[in-house]
Amino acid sequence: MRDATGTVAVVGTGTMGQGIAQVALLAGHTVRLHDVAPDRAAQAAEAVLGRLDRLVDKGRLDAEERAAAAARLHAHTGPDGVGDLADADVVVEAILEDLGAKQQLFTALEQVVSDETLLATNTSSLSVTAIAAALRLPGRFVGLHFFNPAPLLPLVEIVSGHATDEATAERAVKLATAWGKTPVRCADTPGFIVNRVARPYYAEAFRVYEERAADPATIDAVLRESGGFRMGPFELTDLIGQDVNESVTRSVWDSFFQDVKFTPSLAQRRLVQSGRLGRKTGRGWYDHTPGASRPEPHTARPCPAPEYAVPHGGLGPAAALPALAAEAGIALRTPAATAEGPTTPGDTTRHGCLELPGGALLRLADGSQPRGREIHFDLALDYRTATRVALAPADPASVADLAEATGFFQALGKAVSVIEPVPGMIVARTVAMLADFAADTVGRGVAGAGDVDTAMRLGVNYPVGPLRWCDDLGADWVADVLHNLHREYPTGRYAPGRSLLRRKGAES
Repeated sequence: MRDATGTVAVVGTGTMGQGIAQVALLAGHTVRLHDVAPDRAAQAAEAVLGRLDRLVDKGRLDAEERAAAAARLHAHTGPDGVGDLADADVVVEAILEDLGAKQQLFTALEQVVSDETLLATNTSSLSVTAIAAALRLPGRFVGLHFFNPAPLLPLVEIVSGHATDEATAERAVKLATAWGKTPVRCADTPGFIVNRVARPYYAEAFRVYEERAADPATIDAVLRESGGFRMGPFELTDLIGQDVNESVTRSVWDSFFQDVKFTPSLAQRRLVQSGRLGRKTGRGWYDHTPGASRPEPHTARPCPAPEYAVPHGGLGPAAALPALAAEAGIALRTPAATAEGPTTPGDTTRHGCLELPGGALLRLADGSQPRGREIHFDLALDYRTATRVALAPADPASVADLAEATGFFQALGKAVSVIEPVPGMIVARTVAMLADFAADTVGRGVAGAGDVDTAMRLGVNYPVGPLRWCDDLGADWVADVLHNLHREYPTGRYAPGRSLLRRKGAES
């Protein structure tokens, strides 16, 4: 920008355009709101000022600042062009997601603004490179992808198209920082960072549901209460809108030439086709009509705690369980102190487990199908603070075996959800896939590791960045989960990527 309080033009006055205008306005800029529809820009300006009034009422903005901001806000209706935006130092576009419409807009803008004006698109699904292809000076064009609501969410993805100059990207980073945002940089790729890396969070939950391993309420509860995620994928997509979420998924899938790793969900497709789009229509995965009750997750009835457990080998990411069991009054015995060894010969050499008094084996979900008298338990972000744990018993496991396993975790203060024996369960397969997608994003030069983790924490409220999570779990453990899933589902969907395997190799 030519000065610290230069003019920012926002073209498109929907929810996102209004939010971006508010951010720029409160940063001290003169803001020009532009829309081709009569009166729409004026209505948007009134809506922005109404939000400022609410900030004043809450004590977060003083009346003088509000008055000064109102004096800097101008509404423009331009059915015949964008000539009123000629003095803009920055133009941010937030119109409909149509490539032709965006190209036409920016071509018109180039005819009236200075050659030094920064041109930016807020697109979430189109290629920044493709939009810039119609421009005379594509080097000054960049993606500024805000997240809704723009005034509240701190993340902005700074997306460099194929022709974007480095100086342009750096200028965009400085601008977003001056606006109080946290910018992350990435190359132009389908979904950018957040919408690319986040696909497995929805896809794996939908796959577990499609296999009838668990219902939406239980899957959501496990991911929240065990995985530490803010919202489960079913409730989150109901909030976003099933049509919006599925459209992003299909766009990324098509853009990656229908790569099997990005395959959309048939169950979600049927939901969209039925018009059950979530909260905005009253029904989605859940019933949101007035007075409707929310379904409860499956929670096992209380069972007595086992007297003891016998740890065999290391438990990897679940290494805290023996100590938690001891604190809960469950005795820990060494294998030599038992009359008999593990019920399933040889299984303790595959990976660690906890043997229960009746002979059942508790194993951390590893992407394989539980077998024999195994009962798999799901991954937790932190087994000490998790409030729920999911169990998946192998078919030969008895009712008594499951009761002992349930009592074990209930003694640790956890609610227990029993699901069908699906490979990788819920949290383990989701986190493994998120880590793989994140590693692939870095490996392909789309973004740096720090920016990927920052984007996922701030953009979609993940409890920890997926690459940091991968490091905490161990890339070898993550890769092993995916190898096992790949053996169970030999389609290529779960084959670990080269970047994750290199990360695994770097640990050894």
